Order: sequence, then C-alpha cells, then structure tokens
Amino acid sequence: MNSIDLSLKSIITFIYFLGIVSLSVVFFSCSKFPLNMPDATENQMLKEEVSIGVVVAMTGRHAEAYGFAMQRGFELAREEINSRGEVKIKFITVDDQSTPEGARAAVQYLVDQEVSAIVGLAISTHLKAVAPIAQEHGVIAFSSVSSAAGLSGIGDFIFRTSLATNISIPSGLMVTQKRLGYRRVATIYDEIDVYARNSNEVLRQALETNGVEVLTMETFQTGDIDFSQQLTNIIALRPDALFISALSQEIAQIIKQTSVIGVPESIRIIAPDLTMNEVQKAGDAAEGVIGFIGWSNLSDAPGNRSFVRNYRTKYGIQPEPWAAQSYATLYVLTNAIKIAQSPDATLIRNALAETTDYPTILGMLGKFSFNPDGDALYDQIIMIVKDGKLQPFE
Repeated sequence: MNSIDLSLKSIITFIYFLGIVSLSVVFFSCSKFPLNMPDATENQMLKEEVSIGVVVAMTGRHAEAYGFAMQRGFELAREEINSRGEVKIKFITVDDQSTPEGARAAVQYLVDQEVSAIVGLAISTHLKAVAPIAQEHGVIAFSSVSSAAGLSGIGDFIFRTSLATNISIPSGLMVTQKRLGYRRVATIYDEIDVYARNSNEVLRQALETNGVEVLTMETFQTGDIDFSQQLTNIIALRPDALFISALSQEIAQIIKQTSVIGVPESIRIIAPDLTMNEVQKAGDAAEGVIGFIGWSNLSDAPGNRSFVRNYRTKYGIQPEPWAAQSYATLYVLTNAIKIAQSPDATLIRNALAETTDYPTILGMLGKFSFNPDGDALYDQIIMIVKDGKLQPFE
C-alpha cells in the first residue's frame, strides 16, 4: 500500500512470520485440540440453520465504546454470510449490561438455549467470569475483543480474535523502542480491570527484558475520572515514555488530562488499545499518541476495502476496530462450521483449532491462525495519531 513505509511493512511481516514459525512446532507437538475432522469441500451447503449466541453490551458503560460497534460488525457479517447460502446463521442476542454478572446471566441463558457457539464477550473481566460456564457445557465462547493473556487457556472451547497481550505487547515494543529509543518509562493502569492489570504486567516484564527501566507504575480504579495526581507523579520522574493500560473511557480521559496537567511532549504516550473513539474524545491531546492495533481501514488485507465500503453504506459511519474484529470473528467461525458440516459444537471447535492462514480483514496481511490455546495469530499494526487521525507509525 503506497501510504505504508516499506521498512515498517518488513518489520511487521518479520514479526508475524517469526511468531508463526516459533509457535508451529508447539502447535503440532502438543496441541490440546483433537485433530479429527470430517471431510468437507468449499461448495458444500449446511442446510440446517445454526444458532449463535451474541453477548454484547447494549446498555451500561461499555455499550457506546464496544457493544454497539461489535453488534454492527456481527450483523453485517451475518447478512453477507447468509446471502451466500452455504451456511445460515441465526443470532440470539443478549445484553450483558456491561457487568460480569450480566455476562454470566447472558451466557447461562444461551447455554440453556443450546446454541453451538457464543460470540462477543468484549471485556476480559467478563470472559474470565463466563469461560468456565461455556467450557463446562461444551459451548464455544469466541471473544472478538478481549485480550488479557491466558484466558483462552481456561479451556479448549475458548477462542479469541484480539491479539493477546503477551503476543501484541512484545511485538509493539520491538517496533516502538527501536524507533523511539526509550530507556526509562512509567506506566499507569486500572488495578480493578483484568485486561489492564494483565497488560501492565506483560508490559513490565517485556520492558525489563529489553533493558528498559520502569520508574513507576501508577494505579487507578475503574470509573475514576481524575488522574492529575498520578500524572503529576509521572512528570516529576521525567520518563521517556508513558504506557496506559485501561479500557476506553479511562484511556480517553488520561490522554486528555496529559494536556491539562502539562505532560511534556518529550514523554511519548503509548496506549496499546488506542482507537479513533479515544482519539476523538481526547481531542488535541491525542496528537502523537501511539497504539498497537489489530485492524486499520488503511490495510490492504483481503476484503478490507469492501468491508469499509459496505459498513459505511449500511451504517453511515466509518467502521471501528471492534466492529472489524467482530466481523472477522463471525467469518472465522462460519468457516469452521462449513468444515464441520454440522452445528455440533465439538466438531466446530475441532475445525476452529485447525484454522491456519485463513484470509481475514485483520492486520496488514490478513492471514489469521490460532495458537494451541485458541488465541489469534496475525500481523499487528502500529499506528500514531497525526493531524487527529490514526496513521501508520513510520
């Protein structure tokens, strides 16, 4: 793609293939998934309608940042898939009300409805709460957004589309540290949220492995709105970079307050889960902030341009990363259903486990695989805010 620097693409491609090669030996020698699957051809049709549960936040604090976008991505994918006639997908959608309790109730309801799989489950805290329920009943739980390391390892029916923190953060650090040269950093994270705690811990380990000194790890709690004391403490230590591990609302507020508090431009701000939603809310303060991203509208991955065009046509807005990841999730799941030629959850699970280099709209290359734990593997995109937009980090 003309707008992407060739050296960046080389780095991304190297990271991707290095990860695939290093993991492939483990996959074939100690994969936890059974490898027996029925034979299937691409043009076979599954006549039986497959019921899929969708758990997203339609009310509460996560609805606007995650739930609505996810629902749009799922629905667009379902319409496209059903129009092709090979598989017919029926959704049973339940609001998790942005709480772990709501997520547990939603998953239990869908298990009682005897769905083959449940998609959605955005928040790592929620997935951690519900994964044992799905695993116990042999129902696939396929999260399109959560990324705290280790959650897919809860059981062999648990899969994820987001790059787990132990995959995304080390590769993101490799690129950004080489370019920016930071040696002394600070972190700030939500000590309540599962993703934020895990992200910060992975960051700490990866930074120390790379010889980067972590000066301080400031904390806050979900729902906090004032971060002035933490930012003041960070400024006093004069780090080269500040890493933010949080959910959408707090990411936007922290970035916005860096400008108010007067964080100097010499301190580079990196928020691994940064999207345009946070950029827009943070305003001018977001300029120069860096994110590690699984999807971009600038990518030439297979079908991405069509996805962006169709999404804008249907909804009248630009697609969000969580919509894109949910869209890709349903396509990956449907491919497994086609291979299984059955709505049986175990057969679909087996087919999902075999997913290798499946073409999606994710990353720059679009090649999607699962590691032995059910976590996604594909090339990551590093982006930076320039002129109020997320653009390739060069």
